[in-house]
Amino acid sequence: MSPPPDDTPRRELDRASPTLSRRLTVAGGAFLVGLGGGVVALAVATLLLSSVADGADTAFLLGVLLFGFGTLGWSGSVLAGRGFEEMQRRLDTGADWTEMDSRRAMARIGGFGAGVMLAAATLGTLLT
Repeated sequence: MSPPPDDTPRRELDRASPTLSRRLTVAGGAFLVGLGGGVVALAVATLLLSSVADGADTAFLLGVLLFGFGTLGWSGSVLAGRGFEEMQRRLDTGADWTEMDSRRAMARIGGFGAGVMLAAATLGTLLT
């Protein structure tokens, strides 16, 4: 005898997992690119400043700047995004800007900055 079909509703976590996966892909992909960018930034800064420690500090600060901009921009998108969408709709600007697009872009910038920070801090520690 086979068990009766499961008619229970899916849990919230099961429904949210594709969205969570997509969000992790956006931020995680930018983080991985940021790791490579951090290596390049450290190499360039070291060549320009003639010191690995100074190059690591400069590359790390660049990552902090990007991470902070992404975090601040993301929170601004959350707070004011719907208002900007409504303003564009009322003014009939024809712009395709949405709050979700803005949050996604800011998450990418923040993820990239976090990757640069990690690469600069790790390589700066290992090479000095």
